[in-house]
Amino acid sequence: MKSAISKGLAALGMSVLAAGLAGTASAQSLMERAESGEPIRIGFANEIPFAYPGDDGSPKGFVNVMTIDILKSMGYENIEPVQTEWGGLIPGLTADRFDIVTGGMNILASRCENIAFSEPIATVGDGFIVAPGNPKNVSDYASLVANEAIMVTGSGYSNIEAAKAAGVEDANIMQVPGPTEILAAVRAGRADAGAGTYFTMKQLADSSGGAVEASDPSAMPEDSFNWAGIGFREADQEFLDKFNTALAEYVGSEEMLAAVAEYGYGEGSLPGDQTTEWVCANR
Repeated sequence: MKSAISKGLAALGMSVLAAGLAGTASAQSLMERAESGEPIRIGFANEIPFAYPGDDGSPKGFVNVMTIDILKSMGYENIEPVQTEWGGLIPGLTADRFDIVTGGMNILASRCENIAFSEPIATVGDGFIVAPGNPKNVSDYASLVANEAIMVTGSGYSNIEAAKAAGVEDANIMQVPGPTEILAAVRAGRADAGAGTYFTMKQLADSSGGAVEASDPSAMPEDSFNWAGIGFREADQEFLDKFNTALAEYVGSEEMLAAVAEYGYGEGSLPGDQTTEWVCANR
């Protein structure tokens, strides 16, 4: 009996030690992990053309391209892609399932309360997809209210806040996992308009074979235009500061514009002079 108890205590001791070591490892900062050669895990959803998995699982999309280029310029090439649903990006980051959110996320005050963003990487406008001919005459968020239209968008998308601010009722906002489901809902007539960034909605319309069309993004109110950033844990500010220094040299460069051109990102998508501090306070 004594031997069994001793063995049990020894096993318990080893378990506690292992838990302590695991806790120490998970408590490492991104800077410490990156400097020790561990992979930098980038988290993204299936959001064409921002960030999405290629046929072989490799990270595609202009935000992934930009992030990987910047990390390489910093000397970090051990990068591990992690795909999840859009709604799992911020929870996954804070739960340490990955280190950086590259999903093409708009910088919003509500998100700035939970994670830290890089300086802006792109100017992003909202857009809709609608049935051919736009039978509900949807042009902006206010028109959804005026025409009692049902909007479908992705769970966690900034379009939900924008629609509610314009007076769209919860009952008229359908939430789905992502772009594929947005397109399906509009095609099937379950929703009158699909909402997302204009980048994504235009891509859905172009790939639909005429089943849907994209609305005119210039009809959207000015305050619906936003800036996208790359997300980090607040505890990784040291790494983020280093990342922002490299980002400042990269964004707008000939190298960057050539790398992202295939995804529809041109000079008109550049973020301008707005800072993340300003965007967090005004969006």
